[in-house]
Amino acid sequence: MNPVSDSITFIGGGNMARSLIGGLIAAGTAPEKIRVAEPVAALREALAADFSVQVFDQATEAVADSPTWLLAVKPQVMKTVCQSLAPQAMTQQPLLVSVAAGITSAQISKWLGGAHAVVRTMPNTPALLGAGVTGLYANPQVSAAQRQTAQTLLQGAGATVWIEDESLMDAVTAVSGSGPAYVFLLAEAMQAAAETEGLNAEAARILTIQTLLGAARMLTHDATPAAELRRRVTSPGGTTQAAIESFEADDFRAIVARAIHAARQRGIQLAEANA
Repeated sequence: MNPVSDSITFIGGGNMARSLIGGLIAAGTAPEKIRVAEPVAALREALAADFSVQVFDQATEAVADSPTWLLAVKPQVMKTVCQSLAPQAMTQQPLLVSVAAGITSAQISKWLGGAHAVVRTMPNTPALLGAGVTGLYANPQVSAAQRQTAQTLLQGAGATVWIEDESLMDAVTAVSGSGPAYVFLLAEAMQAAAETEGLNAEAARILTIQTLLGAARMLTHDATPAAELRRRVTSPGGTTQAAIESFEADDFRAIVARAIHAARQRGIQLAEANA
C-alpha cells in the first residue's frame, strides 16, 4: 500500500474512520495531511492524541481546499451532511468516497449539488484489524488517478474488489458487509452446541474460535475451492459426513441464500428510503 500524497478529509471520526486513518499512517501518509471533522469532542480528542491528525468540529472548516473527502457518517444523516457541504463541493469538485451502506453515488452527487466524482464503498468490521474486505464502485466522473486514490484509502482496511455495476453493491453489502455477523452467529451456535454436548464454556469457546480461524486460513492459503476443502475433510461414513448430511437435510444452502437475499433487499429499501 502506498501513502496518500494529497490531503484527505474524513467527515465522521468513528470506528471505520479510525481504522482507515491507522492504515494510511502505517503506510506512510503524513498525519498532517489527514483532517477529521467530528462533532463529538471525545472522539476528536482521541483521534488527535492517537494519530496526531488535524481535527475539526465543523465539516465546513475541515474540507477547505481538500481534494478528497471520505464520507463516514451514518446513512440516516448523510443527506443533511452533504447538503450542508454542497456549496464547497461545487466550488472544489473533490473526489467523494462514501462508506455508507444503502446510499447510492447518484444520491450523494445530487445532495452535493451536481455531477461529482463519487466512489461508493462497502467495508466490513474486520477492517478495524486491517483484515477486512471492501467492494468499490466508481461512477463515470471518477478519473483513473482518483480510482487509485480511493483504492489506496481502502487498502488500509484489507483487500479491495472493484464492482463495475453499482446495483450489485447491495449484494456486496449482503455478502461481506453483513457477513461477519453470519460467522459470529455460527460461532455462537457451535459454542452452544459444544456446551450441550458436555464441554465447559472455555473449552467450547477456544475450540470454536480456533476452528473458524484455521478454516479461514486454509481458504486464504491457496486457490483451492471451498467445496474441495470440504470434500478432503469429509471421510465417507465418518463424523464429518454425518454432520454435513444433517446440514443438507435442513436445507443449509437455501437458508444461507435466503439470508443473503434478505440483506440485499434491505439495502435496496434503505436507498429508496433515503431518496
